[in-house]
Amino acid sequence: MTVVGPFGLSMRDQALEADVQAGLTAVEEGLLDATKSEVPFITEAAQHLVRAGGKRFRPLLVMLAAQFGDPYAPGIVPSAVVVELTHLATLYHDDVMDEAEVRRGVDSANTRWGNALAVLTGDFLFARASHILADLGPEAVRIQAEAFERLVTGQILETAGPRDGRDPVEHYLDVLGGKTGSLVAVACRFGAMMSGADETVVDVLTQYGERLGVAFQLADDVLDIASDSHESGKTPGTDLREGVPTLPVLHLRERAERLGLPEDIALRELLESDLSDDARHAEALARLRVHPALEQARRDTLRYAKEARAALSPLPECGAKAALTHLCDAVVHRAG
Repeated sequence: MTVVGPFGLSMRDQALEADVQAGLTAVEEGLLDATKSEVPFITEAAQHLVRAGGKRFRPLLVMLAAQFGDPYAPGIVPSAVVVELTHLATLYHDDVMDEAEVRRGVDSANTRWGNALAVLTGDFLFARASHILADLGPEAVRIQAEAFERLVTGQILETAGPRDGRDPVEHYLDVLGGKTGSLVAVACRFGAMMSGADETVVDVLTQYGERLGVAFQLADDVLDIASDSHESGKTPGTDLREGVPTLPVLHLRERAERLGLPEDIALRELLESDLSDDARHAEALARLRVHPALEQARRDTLRYAKEARAALSPLPECGAKAALTHLCDAVVHRAG
């Protein structure tokens, strides 16, 4: 049994392990190649987050999904590079929007070079992803374009907030389906599609990826509250400081309105105050960490992970299916 990656993914199938490891190594090489420029400074900025590491969650899903067809098909590694470049590009933009100072345990690009250059570097990565995508055919271009539209729409809807009368929690889960679920679904879809897997298998893995992606982001929401920077590689409470209402905060608001408990109302008021003050931010973080709203968010994470696991049921039993099932548990464990 070998443990692969930060998720502790155990593989008892040596052939599967070799395929996945070889694929991820090739993806890493592809990422470095895709982020090179004739301008040395652009190379430095574009490779900033590549070299900082990361989970490579989406490329891993591409490799595992490819096991349901020909795992050596030529489009698999390039499609994984496309998905990861797209993800990395969104991180550059997200950090500007969130005014984040740390990403993956290093200074964020906007902290190091300023907002304008961070945004432009993200645009550079999108351009490189599109260049690779063009060689994968019009269907791949269409799939990626649709996912990117969903991703941007999710970000816009998050910024705009729910319309009048819309349940904020329901709105937020829709946002996550676009912001995170869409690209994770594409990772699974590309892996299966590029491997030549049957269309029904492609559909199953796409649905799995959508649900797993939401569970993954919900786990991040919990980690933003519950972890320290050493565990997460990011500054704790970043969303909290910026007033971004993640799921634990939304559950707190709903509970405060429904039950009217003084301690809930007081915490809600604190969260809605100016949290740019370090002492107030630390107090809000500490109080939310022990609040039932955080545990409720953990339960929601578990629910989406269970749905992802259930989506895999039509697939034949094999090492890749076992690994994908294990990822559902690993995502939940991150939020534990």
